[in-house]
Amino acid sequence: MSTQASRAYGPSALGVGGRRFIELTLTLARSEFKLRYFGSVLGYVWSLARPLLFFGVLYLFFTQIIHLGKGIPHYGVYLLTSIVLWNYLAEATGNAVNCLVAREALVRKIRFPRMAIPLSVSLTATFNLAMNAIAVLIFALLNGVSPRWSWLEMIPIVLIFVILATGIAMVLSAAYVSFRDIAPIWEVASQAWFYTSPIMYVARSFGHRFGSGVAHAAMVNPAATLLTQMGHAFIGGRAFPAADVVGTTGTTIGALALVAVVFAGGWRYFLHEAPRVAENL
Repeated sequence: MSTQASRAYGPSALGVGGRRFIELTLTLARSEFKLRYFGSVLGYVWSLARPLLFFGVLYLFFTQIIHLGKGIPHYGVYLLTSIVLWNYLAEATGNAVNCLVAREALVRKIRFPRMAIPLSVSLTATFNLAMNAIAVLIFALLNGVSPRWSWLEMIPIVLIFVILATGIAMVLSAAYVSFRDIAPIWEVASQAWFYTSPIMYVARSFGHRFGSGVAHAAMVNPAATLLTQMGHAFIGGRAFPAADVVGTTGTTIGALALVAVVFAGGWRYFLHEAPRVAENL
C-alpha cells in the first residue's frame, strides 16, 4: 500500500494530531451505544443481565455440582470478573467481524478513515465493560473482598485487554470483507479460546494437572496471564500467587509481547486493506 493511500484511509487523513479522527471514533461509538438501547424499556439492564445470568449458571454448576471452586477464596468474584472481561473481548471482536459490511452505505459514499469503524466498535464494548464493572465492584464488596492499593493494577490489566481485543477486531473486520468464512471460523476459535483460558478455573490447575512445563506454555496465552494477574490484584490470597502461577518473567513478557504484536499487526493489516474495502464490499 502506498503512503498516500495510508494517509487517505488512516487516522492521518484527518489532520495533525488526529483530533478529528478521535472525535469521529467517539461519535460512532456513542451513536452505536445509544441505538443499541433505543426503544428498550430496560435499556442497559439487558447488557448487564447476560453476564450475570451466565455467571449464575456457571457458579451454581461449578460450586454445587462439581465443586470446582472449593478452596478458592472468593471464587464467585473471580468468576464474575473473568466473565465480564471475557464478554468485553467477545463483544468487541464478534461485533467487529461484520462492522464494515454493516456500514457499507457509509463506507461507499463518504471519504473518511475506515479505521474509525473497528475502533468505535471496541470503544462501544468498552462502555459496556465500564458499566458492568460497577456490578462487579458491588458484588466483590458484598462478598467480603476488601479494597486495597493493588486494585489500581486492574487499570493496566483492563487496558491491555482493550489493546488485545482492538488488535483482533481490526484483523477480523478487514479480513471479513473479502473472506466471509471469517465469521464462523472466529466463532469456533473464540469458543475454544474461552475454554482454554482460566475463566471457570484458576491457572494453577494447569500445573496440578499437566506439570509446570505445560502450565508455563499455557500462560503465554495473553488472556490466561491477564486473568490470573487480575485475580492476584483484585482478590489476592494463596489461589492467585502471581509469580508462581503466571510462571517465569519470560512467560509474562512473552504474553505481553504477543498482545503488542497482535495490535501492531492488526493496525498494519487494516491500513493495508482499507483502500480496497469499498470495492470489495
